[in-house]
Amino acid sequence: MAGGWSRDGAVQDQIDDTVSDAVRGARARMPAGEGLEHCEECGQAIPVRRREALPGVRTCVACQSERDKAVVHSQINRRGSKDSQLR
Repeated sequence: MAGGWSRDGAVQDQIDDTVSDAVRGARARMPAGEGLEHCEECGQAIPVRRREALPGVRTCVACQSERDKAVVHSQINRRGSKDSQLR
């Protein structure tokens, strides 16, 4: 049940859109193409098990962790509070 000015099912649509955005972003960050044996950032060897688990991997775990910290997550306000609509 939606309330206020929204139609029924609007809340579920917001949830679905948020999940779809997150999945799309995760897929965009996945490695693709030919992988490397050595990290393209620091030059350390990438373990065989990591290369097998993530085909196309180009960074070691440490460098990838640093990259993941720098990822900006979407800050879309899908709620649209009534206060912001009344201004």
